[in-house]
Amino acid sequence: MRPAAPRAADEPGAGGTQSIERAIAVLLLVGRAGPEGGRLSDIVERSGLPKPTVRRVLLALVRAGLVDQDEASRRYHIGPEAYVLGTLASARYGIHALSLGALSRIARESGDCAFLTVPRDIFAVCLHREEGTYPIRTHVLQAGDRHPLGVGAGSLALLAALPDTEVERVLAANAQALAAHYPGYAPERLRQGVSEARRLGYALNPGLYVSGSWGIGVAVMDAEGRPAGALSIAAIDTRLTAERQPELAALLLREAHALEAALGAAARSRGPVRAATVRATAKAASA
Repeated sequence: MRPAAPRAADEPGAGGTQSIERAIAVLLLVGRAGPEGGRLSDIVERSGLPKPTVRRVLLALVRAGLVDQDEASRRYHIGPEAYVLGTLASARYGIHALSLGALSRIARESGDCAFLTVPRDIFAVCLHREEGTYPIRTHVLQAGDRHPLGVGAGSLALLAALPDTEVERVLAANAQALAAHYPGYAPERLRQGVSEARRLGYALNPGLYVSGSWGIGVAVMDAEGRPAGALSIAAIDTRLTAERQPELAALLLREAHALEAALGAAARSRGPVRAATVRATAKAASA
């Protein structure tokens, strides 16, 4: 467990509710900055707090792992501890909970293992594995596994759903890891996979990570048109023949579209509440 962040001795009420409200307001603003991250000046302006106060709050959040600061751009991003908390919360509120029925149906109808994968910046994390009934299974991907975006069928579907500029950013950021640990995934090979996935409407992994272990995946888009996750199937190569791929793709797409509708409904039901919460928290913090 990380040690508690020290109090700012020169800040009135630093140990009380006001400090908590300020930290929450700043954390929410960092999260709402999106993938590009938030600049200190923007966070100061939007929070209405003094710059020294915002800086102290950000430093405390960084020490707690709730916020990260990019060394090159100096922008602030949601940190690893916040991601862990969000992942735990998703079991009740997010795509994880909403996808469980879909994963069960995919595994039951296909007989193969079904997966939910979500993006985390330049990586993809497997959140859930649903076992199929076919006796011979591939064990390449397990819940909790993390790989560079593009490695694996679900991960490739997520990469293909991004704009070209983001695809290139991800490939550049992961180039060293791909060369060292994923020899079958050269950047040019991933670009071809992205192009093919966009053409077909689904991504295919023809045993590039582990020979004989194939996968097929589709992206699930959120209400803002960003990839929120991917549904995929993994099986031995003889289970993912060219003749069977369209059948499995149709199954995945059916469930992905239903999941997108559920995500959209959930976003509409809680969106105004979340926006009001940010405004109210920032207002309280600046009081």
